[in-house]
Amino acid sequence: MARRIDYHDDPNAPKPNSMVPSVNVVVTNDDGDILMIRRTDNDNWALPGGAIDLGESAAQAAIRETQEETGITAEVTGLVGIYTDPRHVIHYTSNDEVRQEFSIVLTGYPVSGQPTPSSESSEVRWVPAADIAGYEMDQAMRKRIERFLSADDAPEIT
Repeated sequence: MARRIDYHDDPNAPKPNSMVPSVNVVVTNDDGDILMIRRTDNDNWALPGGAIDLGESAAQAAIRETQEETGITAEVTGLVGIYTDPRHVIHYTSNDEVRQEFSIVLTGYPVSGQPTPSSESSEVRWVPAADIAGYEMDQAMRKRIERFLSADDAPEIT
């Protein structure tokens, strides 16, 4: 099975050989719960998201990726931040691609659909913000969610 391995400020990490702009989306419902997936490639909890395809905007990619991974159609409403830390690399073992982080994190709200797992998500659920700390996730994902939950409305750029 293909795996995703995240490295953070690790001198033994493989050297990046690509950079792929991607999006993640913090989709919140009327109760303030956050739409989360359990990734099939590393078993961590995460926000829905993925690569921006040629010919689509960041918002279009956010809507597409959220629908594909969760069964929820969302509308994009704002920006949490842009994350491009060269010390965070992601190794995809299926093709030995090693990406330097480049993620645009957007906000959104659901307009239709029901949480439904996919080939990329073994579980999909609405998680109360107070419960997020108890979910296993990569430190970069946790940082993005914590930024969203903070009182700071200015986008974070790293």
